[in-house]
Amino acid sequence: MTQSSPVPRRRRLLSGLLLLPALLLAGLLLAGLLLAGLQPAAAQQGGRPPVPVVIKPAERTTFHDRVEAVGSLKANESVVLSPSVSERVVELLFDDGQEVQQGDLLVVLEQAEEQAAVNAAQAVLAERRAAYGRSSQLQEQQFATAAQLDERRAALQQAEADLDIARARVQDRAILAPFDGVIGLRNVSVGALVGPGDSIATLSDISTLKLDFAVPSSFLTALRPGLEIEARSPALPDQTFTGEVRNVDTVIDPVTRSITVRAMIPNEGGVLRPGLVMTVELLKNPRQAVVVPEEALVPRDRRNFVFVVSERDGRTVAERRQIETGTRRPGEIEVLDGLQPGEPVVIHGTLKLEDGAPVRVLGTETEDTPVSAILQGQDAAPPGAGSGGASGAGG
Repeated sequence: MTQSSPVPRRRRLLSGLLLLPALLLAGLLLAGLLLAGLQPAAAQQGGRPPVPVVIKPAERTTFHDRVEAVGSLKANESVVLSPSVSERVVELLFDDGQEVQQGDLLVVLEQAEEQAAVNAAQAVLAERRAAYGRSSQLQEQQFATAAQLDERRAALQQAEADLDIARARVQDRAILAPFDGVIGLRNVSVGALVGPGDSIATLSDISTLKLDFAVPSSFLTALRPGLEIEARSPALPDQTFTGEVRNVDTVIDPVTRSITVRAMIPNEGGVLRPGLVMTVELLKNPRQAVVVPEEALVPRDRRNFVFVVSERDGRTVAERRQIETGTRRPGEIEVLDGLQPGEPVVIHGTLKLEDGAPVRVLGTETEDTPVSAILQGQDAAPPGAGSGGASGAGG
């Protein structure tokens, strides 16, 4: 029986192995062509759906460097109403919390004896004034000497001084408002015996308040009268009060190495009170700067970018722009370079964006239209209703 040679069999096996990669490659090409024919028209054209975004134009506004501190409010003027003599209270002509004007009579003390002394001094003055007049006429007729006339003049002047003293004693028993202000809570009643140093009530001028706070001495060169401040208090969390620096102390604290700054804050509405603790932001180095919202910033590899909406080949796209940032303040960032005022910057939707990606502008944020309102309006709109407005906003 004749046996076949093993050499041709090995050649046929080797040829089959060599043809296998070629067949696999051809199959992959055929599958790719079939899948390409099944893709939708939008994918064949290389397009992708636009990313919905909200924009806000970059603004040029006044920007400041901020120095934070804590201070305490003081009344612009404040005084404790107290008598200068010991006497009983006859009248209290004010109520708690009453606004008074400078010169208003507030407290009357017992003054019957002093008023009687005034009446007596007035009688003496009238008698001596008449005597001086008679002596003056006699001297003109040479029936009285000049020395006698001088004695009458001295007696008249003494009577005038005695009347002034009596009136001053009456005034010591009447307390007047030294300035415009608000009366606090009274501490005495009618009939009480009061003396020097006793507190009847406190009068404070709180139309404008003083705010004293300490600032590190390293900021000494930037401190000057007229700098603006912003102040807030935990007691009034929803309000921000503005004022300006009035004076800077002349001495630096040797222990804390800080210097005291005094600012004045208008107290419109009277909501602030002396003694209130305030958190202060001193606004130094005022300047004009381009500002964008913090949510527009896209940091990558120690660099900062923003996406600017622009038109490219008839499409609304997002352009990634590298910027140089400066000082930050709550909610905003200063842009030193890379952005011009008025350029529309994406503030919502940046996570899905790439350079050149198509976008659909849902709206522009303003003070009256925040991002949340824009998104709620978009969710409430029927399908397809926002496309026309979006293109208009993007342009």
